[in-house]
Amino acid sequence: MGTEAPNSGAVVVNKDSTNQTAPPAKLDAGDLFVLKSRGSWLHCGYHLTTSIVAPALLSLPFALGLLGWGGGVVCLSLSALVTFYSYNLLSLVLEDHARRGTRQLHFRAMANDILGPGWGKYFVGPLQLGICYGCVISCILIGGQSLKYIYLVARPNGSMQLSHFVVIFGGVSLIMAQMPSFHSLRHINLVSLLLCLAYCACTTAGSIYIGKSSDAPPKNYNISEVGINRLFNIFNAISIIATTYGNGIIPEIQATMAPPIQGKMFKGLLVCYSVVITTYFSVGISGYWAFGNQVMPTVLSNFTDNGKYLLPKWFLVITNIFVLVQVSAVSLTYLQPTNVVLERRFADPKKDEFSTRNLVPRLIFRSLSIVIATTVAAMLPFFGDIMALLGALGFIPLDMVMPMLFYNVTFKPSKRSLVFWGNTIIAVVATVLAVVGSVASVRQIIIDAKNYRLFANV
Repeated sequence: MGTEAPNSGAVVVNKDSTNQTAPPAKLDAGDLFVLKSRGSWLHCGYHLTTSIVAPALLSLPFALGLLGWGGGVVCLSLSALVTFYSYNLLSLVLEDHARRGTRQLHFRAMANDILGPGWGKYFVGPLQLGICYGCVISCILIGGQSLKYIYLVARPNGSMQLSHFVVIFGGVSLIMAQMPSFHSLRHINLVSLLLCLAYCACTTAGSIYIGKSSDAPPKNYNISEVGINRLFNIFNAISIIATTYGNGIIPEIQATMAPPIQGKMFKGLLVCYSVVITTYFSVGISGYWAFGNQVMPTVLSNFTDNGKYLLPKWFLVITNIFVLVQVSAVSLTYLQPTNVVLERRFADPKKDEFSTRNLVPRLIFRSLSIVIATTVAAMLPFFGDIMALLGALGFIPLDMVMPMLFYNVTFKPSKRSLVFWGNTIIAVVATVLAVVGSVASVRQIIIDAKNYRLFANV
């Protein structure tokens, strides 16, 4: 039997007399209770899809509008190829460590073991927690906005404010946050996969319908901005597309799979990216085709024109219901790294998972994390601008830089090999994009700052 260094996140296992990997003797409470290794590669595919294919993809037509047809489709395609490659590299590194007897369960442990002490604690860990918790806040805000939209379709002159709906959605999230482990979300994330296909199909069909109708706006695909504004728009668009493909929790998802894990993540990625390609390209291309450079930051906003609905109300309500339900699953998925930290700090791994000693702290601190996220979402309805900055600073480094470094350090490919230089070039270009995307995001925050107001009803 193996042992684990306390709080390391790296499970050290040995081989028993039958040459089978024996289960670890001890895990910290976060790994033991949240990251249960019981899932299949199919469950992994559900988790991956929910963590990547989220309502943020509805901004892809807007990104294409900033880049134009050629640049937009090329950037969309390259991002798909690079992130699939990157996630597969990360999986290969995790499999190699598991094969050698040390199974890494999260990003923090990978960084510490591969790059050295301090990397996980002071860089990768805080970065991952920040973007994941930021995603939770964003999901609660999107859920509130979807609820408000449905409400206004039913009652156009209704008096309820956005903050009210954010609190309602936050209350639902508070209940769902008590799901005990990442693995327990597998059926929820299967439903999430189906829902993202559903609202993307509705969005694509709605865009095509409007684009062919008499109410269709004039189709103008010219890029209106020039000079420095156009340059910043290009980097904004690249940042939007890159962060839309963001994940940031590949190790935690792979940790949910039952051993042996070899080859399973690749199958899960195939499931995920079949959905990614279907949804991203259909929504991005149809939305930009229908509305041209008049497309809004979320394409669903183009389905109304000065208060006039361009599609049947029931169709708009159903589409937003699909978004509403799916985003609740996305928020639960991105809450898991926070849950790991909370369980590690406040739970006792020597007690039963559902004992009073562990159940009460879990209920209190998970509820508190949702209350804080809901409060921030209600206070800062412009959080999307802030999340764009967090995405540039977080998703791009975690998804396009760190996997390349991990692979090169772990497998040490020849410096003359295509793999080494391909990884190095991707890491360097991604770093530049992260820096420039951050500058562009800060610029956008400054431009929009005049419209910022706490608890605004937007």
